[in-house]
Amino acid sequence: MPRPLCAMIQTGLVSAALALTPVAASAQEAAIYSSMDAVHPVWAKSAMVSVQEKVAAEVGLQVLKDGGNAVDAGVAVALALAVTLPRAGNLGGGGFMLVHDAKSGKTKAIDYREMAPASATRDMYLDAEGNADSNLSRFHGLAVGVPGTVAGLQLALETYGTMTLAEAAAPAIRLAEDGITVTADLADSLKALEKRLKASPASAAIFYKPDGGFYEPGDTLKQADLAATLRKIADEGPDGFYRGAVAEAISSAVADAGGSMSLDDLANYKAVIREPVSGTYRGHEIVSMPPPSSGGTHIIQILNVMEGYPIGFLGHNSSDTIHLMAEAMKRAYADRSEYLGDPDFNSDMPIPRLTSKAYAAEQRLSINAERASVSSPTSFTWPAESSETTHFSVVDRDRNAVSLTYTLEFGYGSGIVVPGAGFLLNNEMGDFNAGPGLTDDSGLIGSPANLARPQKRMLSSMTPSIVARDGRLVAVVGSPGGRTIINTVAQVILNVIDFGMNIQMAVNAPRIHHQWLPDRISIEGGGASAATVERLEAMGHTVRMGGGQGSANSIMIDPRTRDRLGAADPRRSDAGARGH
Repeated sequence: MPRPLCAMIQTGLVSAALALTPVAASAQEAAIYSSMDAVHPVWAKSAMVSVQEKVAAEVGLQVLKDGGNAVDAGVAVALALAVTLPRAGNLGGGGFMLVHDAKSGKTKAIDYREMAPASATRDMYLDAEGNADSNLSRFHGLAVGVPGTVAGLQLALETYGTMTLAEAAAPAIRLAEDGITVTADLADSLKALEKRLKASPASAAIFYKPDGGFYEPGDTLKQADLAATLRKIADEGPDGFYRGAVAEAISSAVADAGGSMSLDDLANYKAVIREPVSGTYRGHEIVSMPPPSSGGTHIIQILNVMEGYPIGFLGHNSSDTIHLMAEAMKRAYADRSEYLGDPDFNSDMPIPRLTSKAYAAEQRLSINAERASVSSPTSFTWPAESSETTHFSVVDRDRNAVSLTYTLEFGYGSGIVVPGAGFLLNNEMGDFNAGPGLTDDSGLIGSPANLARPQKRMLSSMTPSIVARDGRLVAVVGSPGGRTIINTVAQVILNVIDFGMNIQMAVNAPRIHHQWLPDRISIEGGGASAATVERLEAMGHTVRMGGGQGSANSIMIDPRTRDRLGAADPRRSDAGARGH
């Protein structure tokens, strides 16, 4: 980088004119769809769904064709994924949904994150010596949070949908009863997790053949018990899940695995509607999920910092751009570890400050354009957060939108299937800090905001997001990927706004990740040249080249034609965008 520009960036004095160089300025006219692009999104005139699994995408598309709105389609897709993508789609987990109303230009957030049972304590995962026991927080009954998915989907339908839960569940019931065709991806995942899943007889009975053999690609997998549970939910609503026989089966399954989840824990679960967090980036409105998700707060924080730099001029994944992104990411994740948790238990979280332009300006003053900052403490262990989540996006004929991310935590969650009910239970309790002072092993940051307590929701990185301009929908984005989610979503947005990419190019582009600790940049394979890596290392960064990051199934609205442009992330082989 030329010295004058380095100096300006270092001191935070980059002018607005430089930040909006011709390259960057032209990109801000928004979504681009050109026949000359090397990679193209899926085009549709009226409506679009983009999902990690193609069969569920077809379910959503059919709902839209039949006149359902984005919420109707979103609920149908989520229920279908419980059948077709069992490692992440779920009834026994939880998540977040953003609902954008095109008529008003307003977006609301539905929080159906799992909750801690009444028996939870802040040190429930510590052994007799006060050390964290990861088995208890991962593959044990104590790892299971009270599921939120069924309550959340019903709340979305009754508030914003036009269909009944029974109508939305009908495709999923058919898929479970008639069976799904096993894909190579599903077959491989079941082989990889054989030991964990076969530890639960109810899991083994569903996901493996009667003789213990594997399902191979092309085989049919039927899930009769899951179909019966879905039918019960269709007939009785959430009471068919949170009360009665299914609730009793959940409570018993958790107890048999060493945990405690009472019938009252289940009956008292409530999904809630919250106000999203919001900010702006180069004239665009960014709307995202508030706590207990950390995603919205910190995606806005990162974008605010990046707004002060001319990255469209510096170039996509250049050493300068990667360096600046990594520095912004570091600071966001450090704040995440210190401040964020369930808002119902933490009324003093400094969200307005963290998402302010003034705070971003302060952070830029601490960023040296030519030298990496050092993350401290250097010895650090995060609570486990799996990449096996799933995200999908929906836009309907009226430009209403749903951005939904939900999860079981690990792939196939705890591995515990509720006997006779056919669905997997989550292991989300592991997203709480393991105990006081254990956010890092030197005890410098105790993160009391995310310690377990009864009826508390654990912190998440899920980042379903909406991008708008002047109140009009521009894009629907989100991703799975554990702690990489925040950075994945931020980069998709940067790729469109700063680098002028169409939505498929923005999704396909190689990604980077820095989460403060461990103090290293992870770069997807092909995301940086040897010369770029060498320069980053000379700046003081530790660089690790790795595999894929996330699955950012996204949709954009063409600013000129208002056509729908769908992008399925090729990092997951079964992903699909479908429109009409």
